Amino acid sequence: MTLLSKNQEEEFQDQGFLIFPKLFNNEEIQLLKQTAADDRELEKQSFGRKDANGTTVRLALWNQPGDGIYGMFARCNKLVDKMEQLLGGEVYHYHSKMILKDPEIGGAWEWHQDYGYWYNFGCLQPLMASAMIALDAATKENGCLQVLKGSHHWGRIDHTLTGDQAGADQERIDVALQRFDRIHVKLEPGDAVIFHCNLLHRSDQNRSKKARWALVCCYNAARNNPYKESLHPTYTPLIKVPDSSIKEVGIRRFAESGDVGWMGKNQGRNIQKSIDVKQVDV
Repeated sequence: MTLLSKNQEEEFQDQGFLIFPKLFNNEEIQLLKQTAADDRELEKQSFGRKDANGTTVRLALWNQPGDGIYGMFARCNKLVDKMEQLLGGEVYHYHSKMILKDPEIGGAWEWHQDYGYWYNFGCLQPLMASAMIALDAATKENGCLQVLKGSHHWGRIDHTLTGDQAGADQERIDVALQRFDRIHVKLEPGDAVIFHCNLLHRSDQNRSKKARWALVCCYNAARNNPYKESLHPTYTPLIKVPDSSIKEVGIRRFAESGDVGWMGKNQGRNIQKSIDVKQVDV
C-alpha cells in the first residue's frame, strides 16, 4: 500500500488538494502519451464543450477503467491506495476522462465543483476525489488547472449553465475569489494532483502553441454508492493492479481495452434535459 504521511493527509483536508511530482516516471507517461496520440477510438469518442466566450475544449469520457493502458493508470496501486487513504476506505472507479486542450484553440473550463454535478447523480456525500495526471507540461500559458485553496470547506454550491458548461453560482465565485488564494497548478509530464470534489477549480483557454493533454481519473467511496442510476456507474469493485502493469501492458489502446462504457455528447445533453443544468465536467 502506498501510504501518505500524516502531514499530507492534513494538507489535503485543509487545502483540498495535493500535488505529487513525478508520480509516474518518464517511461510510463511516454507510453500513455504515445498511446493517446495515435488512438483512433479516443479521437472518435471525443467531443467539445464551449466556454462562456464560445471557445471549445475537447474531452473524451468513459465509465469503466478497462484493461488497456488507461485502465492501468486508473487501477494502479500508487494512485488508488492514495485515494483510499484520503477518502477513508474502499473506492471504486467513477469515471475517467482525457482533457484535450489543443494549441491556440483549447477552450476554458469555468469555475465549478465536481460535486456540483455528481450530487445530482445520486451521490449523497462528498466522499469523492479526482486525480489529474499531466501528459504535457501544464503552464499558465496553455491553461493549467487553477484551484481556490481551501474552498472545499464551503460545501456544495449551486451551478448554472455558462456556455455549454455548468459553472458555480457567480455571486459566490466573486466572494470566493476574495477569500481564498488562487493557485495555478503547474505540472510537468508525469506529475499528478489529487483534489477534493468540492474544491472550486477552473482553467483558462490554451493560448500557447503547445498542447495540454491530461488524464483525469475520478473515484467514489464504496460506502457512498449512488442511490439511483445515472450516466456514471454505481459501485463496481475496483481490481487494483501492481504499478508495474503500466509498462507490462504498454501501448494498448481503447480497441484492445474491452468495454469501457463511453459517454458521448448526446448522453450528456439528454442528462442535462432531465436534471436541468448538470453537465459533464472538468
